[in-house]
Amino acid sequence: MQENAFGLAHLWASGDAVSHTVAVALLIMSLASWYLILAKAWDWWRMRRAARCVSRFWAAQSVIDGIENLREGGVDSPFAQLAMQANCCNSEFEAASGRLLSRFDPAEQMERALRQQLQSTQATMENGLTLLATTGATATFVGMFGTVWGIYHALVAIGLSGQAALEKVAGPVGEALIMTAAGLAVALPAVFAYNAFTRANRVIMADLDAFAHDLH
Repeated sequence: MQENAFGLAHLWASGDAVSHTVAVALLIMSLASWYLILAKAWDWWRMRRAARCVSRFWAAQSVIDGIENLREGGVDSPFAQLAMQANCCNSEFEAASGRLLSRFDPAEQMERALRQQLQSTQATMENGLTLLATTGATATFVGMFGTVWGIYHALVAIGLSGQAALEKVAGPVGEALIMTAAGLAVALPAVFAYNAFTRANRVIMADLDAFAHDLH
């Protein structure tokens, strides 16, 4: 049975250290990207579920009950963390009579505490986006490097044989084509996911900022 010169097994066997390195690099980038895509999609779903509990916070009989209602959207709900931060800040001022803390403007201190919590939440939401952006920007060029290397092998095979026979160039050309396709397959999902999560983060941060303003 004749071996398929364009098969992945043949291409891997006929490749050298450079082509193997490019293939492994693309595989690692793809696995990392899809892990982040799935993890970020799960985080976004939890954020949206937590946002639906905000109305129950304002319907509660007390701040503590409202925080518990927010925590039903997730123990680590950013809305619950904002409410807890505001409640803790308010409690500290109520207990600060006669201390240095009582000399500061409560409204400014509350604003600072809420702003710090928002910045912390935003930093958490943006974790991994840099890797997605980097993968989307570089994976295509990594695949193109593999393409150029495969074409180089094809030219060397032609030069050694003295003729452009198909059996001499089929493997290297197939390797080049597959590297191009692999680079695009890694880059495109990363770019789409980065754009989608960036927009989703803006929407969630707008909701959090509005909730923080109401808390203040």
